[in-house]
This record gives sequence, structure tokens and C-alpha cells, in this order.
Amino acid sequence: MRKETYSLRSAQPLTEAYIHRTDERIEALYGYHAGAEQDWDKRMNRLQTSGSMRAEAGAVASVLRAYNDKIGAASQVFAAIADIAEGAPVVVGGQQAGLWTGPLLVIHKAVSIIRAARSASEQLGQKVVPLFWIAGEDHDWDEANHAYVITAEQELRKLTTARPEGARTSVSRTAVLAEEWEHQLAELEQALPSSEFKPVLLEELRHMSQKAHSLSDMFAMIMSHLFGEHGLVLLDADDPAIRQLEAPMFRKMIERNDDLEQAYTASAEQVKELGYSLQADVTPGSANLFLFHRENGDERTLLHKKNGLFQDRKGQLSLSTEELLRIADLQPEQLSNNVLTRPIMQDYLFPVLATVLGPGEIAYWALTGEAFRTLGMEMPIIVPRMSYTLIEGTIAKNMDKYELTFEDIMERFDERKEQWLKEQDGLHIEQQFAEARDTFEQLYKPLLELATSVQPSLSKLGDTNLQKIVEQINYMGSKTVDAFNKQFEATTRQLDRIHLSVKPQGKPQERVLNMSAYWNRYSLTWLEKLIDAPYSRTGGHEIVYL
Repeated sequence: MRKETYSLRSAQPLTEAYIHRTDERIEALYGYHAGAEQDWDKRMNRLQTSGSMRAEAGAVASVLRAYNDKIGAASQVFAAIADIAEGAPVVVGGQQAGLWTGPLLVIHKAVSIIRAARSASEQLGQKVVPLFWIAGEDHDWDEANHAYVITAEQELRKLTTARPEGARTSVSRTAVLAEEWEHQLAELEQALPSSEFKPVLLEELRHMSQKAHSLSDMFAMIMSHLFGEHGLVLLDADDPAIRQLEAPMFRKMIERNDDLEQAYTASAEQVKELGYSLQADVTPGSANLFLFHRENGDERTLLHKKNGLFQDRKGQLSLSTEELLRIADLQPEQLSNNVLTRPIMQDYLFPVLATVLGPGEIAYWALTGEAFRTLGMEMPIIVPRMSYTLIEGTIAKNMDKYELTFEDIMERFDERKEQWLKEQDGLHIEQQFAEARDTFEQLYKPLLELATSVQPSLSKLGDTNLQKIVEQINYMGSKTVDAFNKQFEATTRQLDRIHLSVKPQGKPQERVLNMSAYWNRYSLTWLEKLIDAPYSRTGGHEIVYL
């Protein structure tokens, strides 16, 4: 398999320091390190002595079995759930549901979870289960409602589904009607180029859409289809049955809410003292819990503490501690976590050996260590997710044709494109116009001096006249260059196609493009190449040629 390495650095200094261990001061924020083999043994030993601090494994497995059956999971998934019932540790990571799974980084996270679990199983000599946590409780519809694909016309198209009318509730509770799915499928069919796999792809998605009541449902069914044979277990965080199991931890989070707030604040101060910026809000008075406000259409409302009560920002909702505890006990499906309490809930439900996180997540997990300790728990091993760039055959061929490396495309594409076009200019158009401009200025300046000697006030007029003529020479030069470059429109299109495929919108491919285009062209062989690509526990970027 053709390989080319590239270091795709994140924009998070704290994450970079964690991955590369360049700042020993931050080790106290995280505890374990994914690259230290002995830490996996230590974490496993810790899990074996802390079983009484989490939900009963059999009950969790029962909920997982029901959910994965509903989304049509493969037999390998149910075997993995049986392992969970027996107390097997998990490697977990998650993402908000997105249209057609959203950007490729979601796929990369799932691949990283599977590979991390395999790697841990090999080291520890026991089953480690890969688990994908769908953050269905999230209510940011604008993050979930779109997907980008490259059309047959080599254009980037954004496919979007509008949010239904009503309260801003969770994505899992936001109904998507059958007519909307048909509309979305028609949009996808129109956008994707024709291929031998396209009819099967659309039929698969249409079959799923007939059972999908929300974006989260559709997301889960697609992910199950893609990764089921690899034993990837799926969970929707907004599943009412999961909420029932979470009730004791919600109770604890409410009872110890002030202690948790102090813990998050202490960690935030520590991060800032070390010279790093915060990647999640640590707001004074925040309960770090959401309530689905049933009297307001199940709107997901962040709770704050004021005068001994839990309230929304506007003070329209107000609950005593006793009332909120009663909800936790009797109606836990009304509660949900934010980014700071979700890690704790995850560790309560499962024996989490390790969690696979993206760059931003690694940075904000630094704020949770003290909160884990406050509740007598411990942060799991943090595994940076792998990232990949998929290079199709035509793209690779044109990269070779124009002698472009992956680094050229990522770092200096416009410069290399302009350089190539200049190399084709045997007429030296820019040079000739520059020489003509210089010659004109040399001829004109004595005339300007002559005019000024006759009448000094003509100096300003002469300067203005000179600039206008120079502008016209430059204009004619640029038009001549454009006309010359039109001879290379086919080449320009090929170069732009390379850039669109590898760095769309000027961003890494994984942050923009949706997986449907690759499924459409290659069936699922592209996914197997990702699964089989080199893997590192400390993350990294692999270029995968299709």
C-alpha cells in the first residue's frame, strides 16, 4: 500500500503537549498516558477493584441489547454486549449525530475506537469492547443537520435538513418526518455522481429511513451498518432506558453539585496557571446539568444555582434541591449532562479502560480530573483519535503528474499552482510587461521634469497621469496573463479538483467531506482500508490511497 506521512498538528497547545509529552507539568491533569504501555495495565487493575462504583453490568448490557437490536446490529455486536455483561472493559468515544454521519472525522473516531480496543485486547490478553456513544442529548441542530459532498460537476455541495418547528430539544427527540427523509434522499441522489454502487447505497439508506424517527436513529443505523462486523456497540445517550440506569449518578451529581463546581473551578485555575486557555466554559453557579423542560416542549435548559435553587438563566424555571432529586429518582430522562459531567456519567455506566477523543475534547477533559477524584473516581486513559486523508486514484495520478506532495497541497497549494502556470509561460508575459512599464517610466520622467520646469503646478498632474498609464499597462498585462492561462483551463480544473478533494474550504478533508461519496464509489472497501491503516495509541495522521 502506498504511504506518505504528514504531521497534522492540532490547534490546541494543551493537546499537543499531552500527546508529545512536552510539558511534564500537565501530567497531573490527566494521570495516565496512552503511549505508556504500563498505564494500560494500571488502569485495568484499577477497574477490577472499583466495580461497586458503577452501574450493574447486566442491566447496562440489557439496555444495549435492546437498542442495538432496534438499529439492526450484526451478530458481532451482540457478542460484544455479552462481554460487557460479564464485566469486560470498554474503549469509548462519541460524537453528536449528523446527517449521513456528518464529516469524516466521525468515521475516523469510530475506526480509532475499534483499533484502540483491539490494541488493548492484545496487550491485556482479554476482551476489550469498542463502544460508540451517540450524543443524542445535544440540541445544537445546526451542527447536526448537514453534510458536504463533491458532486459530479466537481463542486462542493452542502446538503441540509431544516429543523422542525418547536422547542430546541435534543436531536434524538426532534422528529424527522418520512417526507423529509425522501427529500434528503432525493438531494443525495442528485448530488452524488453515478456509480455501480449508487443504487445499492440509496436503497440501503431508504430502508433505514423508513425506520428512522430522528437524525440520531438514522445515524445509529448507518454506523451499525458500517461497523457492525467489527463489533462496535452503539449507545444513544438520550435513550430513556439508559437514563433509568443513570439515576443514581444524577442524584450524586445533584447532592455534590457545589463540590463538583469547586472541582471544575480548581482544574480551570490550574490549566490557566500552566499557561493554557480553557476549551470549555467553567461558569460560576452552573450546575453543569440540563433539564428537559416539559412545560416548554421539552426544551433542553441549562441549570444554574441561585439562592439555593436550580434555575434557568431567565428565572422562569425554579426547582429546589429536593425537587430536582425527585426528578433524578423518578424521571431521570428529564436530565442530561453537559461536556463536563458527561465524562463522569460515562465512567459510571461502564468500566472505561480508555476514551478516544479529538483535539478539542482532549483539551477540555483536562478540566475534569479533580471532579473525578471528588466522586472517588478516576479519569480513564485518554487516546487521541487517528485522522486520515483519503486519496482517490485520479487524485493521486494528478498529484504525480504535477509533482505535488501532500504537504504541498496542505501548506502551499496556491503558490505551487501559480508556479506551475508560470513555468508554462514561454513568452515571459509578466517579464515583458514589467520591462515595458520600467522603460515607459524612464522615458516619461524627463518629460515630467520638463513640464514641471515650465509650470511647477503641472507636477501633481504629471504624477497622476503617470500612475494612470502604469495602471493601464498593469491591467493589460494581467488580461494577457489571464488569456494565456485559459489555454490551461483543463489543468487548472485538475489542480483545483486535487485541492477540493484533499483540503476543501481550506480545511482538512476530515472536517468537511461526508463519507457517502466514498461509499458511493467504492462500496465499503474504502472503510476496510481505514481499518487496516497503521495505528498509533498516541494518534497521528495517515494518508490512505484508494
